[in-house]
Amino acid sequence: MGDTIKGVCAIICACLVWGSSPLYYKLLEHVPPLELLCHRTLWSLAIFGVLLSLQGRLGQVGALLRGRTAFLVALAALVISINWGGFILSVQIGMVVEASLGYFIFPLLMVVFGRLFFGELITTGKATALALATVAVTTLTLGLGVAPWLSFLLGGTFATYGVIKKTVIAGPIVSVTTEVLILAPLAVIWLLGTHFAGWEGIVGRNGAVFGTDLWDSMLLVASGLITAVPLVLFSYASRRLALSTVGLVQYLNPSLQFTFAVSVLGETVTVWHMIAFPLIWLALAIYSAEAFRQDRASRRAVIA
Repeated sequence: MGDTIKGVCAIICACLVWGSSPLYYKLLEHVPPLELLCHRTLWSLAIFGVLLSLQGRLGQVGALLRGRTAFLVALAALVISINWGGFILSVQIGMVVEASLGYFIFPLLMVVFGRLFFGELITTGKATALALATVAVTTLTLGLGVAPWLSFLLGGTFATYGVIKKTVIAGPIVSVTTEVLILAPLAVIWLLGTHFAGWEGIVGRNGAVFGTDLWDSMLLVASGLITAVPLVLFSYASRRLALSTVGLVQYLNPSLQFTFAVSVLGETVTVWHMIAFPLIWLALAIYSAEAFRQDRASRRAVIA
C-alpha cells in the first residue's frame, strides 16, 4: 500500500471518529460539560505525553513555553478549549445540526481570516463561495429569528485556532500537547472541586461523575482517545497528501455530524435549514474546486 493510499485511509478514519463523536458525547450527556471538558484535557495529555516520550520529542514541548511563542500557545489553548466545550454543549442541548454548520463554514471563514491576517488573495471562486455562505447564514438567521450563534462560535473559534497555529512553528502533536499541558492545572482544580466541594453537581449525584460508575468512568477516560487518535491520523495524512485532498475529505466530518444529528439524535431540520445547507454545500463545492485548481497549479510550478 502506497503512502497516498495510507494517507487517504488515515484522514477518512480521522473524520469518521470526529463525525461520529456526537454519539459518544450523547452517552455522557448527564455529565456536566466542564467536567467532561476537563477529563478530555487530562486524558488526552496523558496519551500525547506517552506518544511524545516514545518518540523522544518531549523536549520540544518545553521550547514552546518560552517567550512570545508561550503566549500564542496559551491563546491557542484557550480558543480550542472553548471550541471543545462548545461542541460538547451542542450535543447536550440538542444542537448538533447547528454545530455541523459551524464546521461547514469554517473553511470559508479561513478565507476571510487569510485575507485579514496574511494578505492572501481572495479569488473570484472563493468570493462567490463566501457570497453564497453569507446568503445561507442570513436566510437561516431571518428564518429562525435568531443568529446561529453556536455555528459562529464553533466555526469562529476553530478558524481563530487555525490562524494562531499558522504562526507557531511546531508539529501538530507537540503544539496540542503543550496546549493541553497549559490547560491541565485548571482542569485539575475544577475536578478537585467537583469531587470534594460538590461543584456543578447533577441530579441524583453528589459532586463528580468520575469514579461513581464504572461505565461512565471508562467513557470519560476514552475522551482522551477521541481527542488524540484522530489528531494523530490527521497529522499522518497531512504529511502524505495534497492539502486540497485533505480539505475535501475533511467535509466528511460535519456531513456525518449532520447525518447522525438528524437520523440518530432526532434533531429537527426546518425548512430554513433545508434552504441554507444546500447553499453552504454549493459554496463548499465552488471553494473546493478553486482550492484544488490552485493546488494543482502550485505543484506544476514546482515541477517546472
